[in-house]
Amino acid sequence: MTPRLARGLDLDAVQACVVAAFEPFVAGIGRRPAPMDDDYATMIAQGEVWVVGEGEAVMACHAADGIMHLDVLAALPSAQGRGLGRLLVAHCERLAHASGLAAVELYTNAAMSGAQHLYAALGYTEVARGAHEGFMRVFYRKVF
Repeated sequence: MTPRLARGLDLDAVQACVVAAFEPFVAGIGRRPAPMDDDYATMIAQGEVWVVGEGEAVMACHAADGIMHLDVLAALPSAQGRGLGRLLVAHCERLAHASGLAAVELYTNAAMSGAQHLYAALGYTEVARGAHEGFMRVFYRKVF
């Protein structure tokens, strides 16, 4: 499957994917994970959201300050374990390369151990860990 840029018509599917992916973490974190409350309509309009299929997996990224920022990575529970996260991260890295950017940075919630294992397996280095915007987060970076 090939990631495609999300369109306005994808908004409901994008939001449903994100909610389904992050809902299981609400109890452990004690509140809704930040991606559940992002403004996906604006992000789609700005060309920052990519989808696989009809919204089985979603990624949001944007370039700023010479770095690609991977903001959201989510997959429907029924689509998890099929390599879609890896596919989307690789797509983000290709976008960074094509834009002449030197690195990809991201963070994940400290409660999301699966995401931490994925990013480490994909060559991302943990650069910091701590409180940020009311959440305990783990920050990663991959330099090309």
